[in-house]
Amino acid sequence: MRIFLDANILFSDAKSDGAIRSLISQLLNFDHQLVVDGYVVAEARRNLTTKFPDGVQWLDKRLDGLHVSKFSHIDLKGEFRDLLPEKDQPVLAAALQLQCDFLVTGDKTHFARLFGRQFDGVKVCSPRQLAIALIPNN
Repeated sequence: MRIFLDANILFSDAKSDGAIRSLISQLLNFDHQLVVDGYVVAEARRNLTTKFPDGVQWLDKRLDGLHVSKFSHIDLKGEFRDLLPEKDQPVLAAALQLQCDFLVTGDKTHFARLFGRQFDGVKVCSPRQLAIALIPNN
């Protein structure tokens, strides 16, 4: 499966050795392709730099094991545009453009109402929902 990681997932992975780091490791062990683009990498890096600078080194190391696509500004189709605030639209747009099966995010403020829904083949989910769907014994 191709799984797009939102910036908050990258941030959580870099910040501490917790549930998100474990989830990413398990997904990689099961040979899922984890995908990010320049937009989410820049956001994660910016937030780590201001809130948890020690995590930037972990982020850089983690990116070596992920499929990193360049940022390309794409607009969401009209039918999807109203689903998210403007700053979050590039996240769904990238997952769609990169033909991912899942978009995983911890952003409950803007994405929670999309959890479990599918958009042009991309299912939006929380980390827990993804673990249940893809990791045996979860």
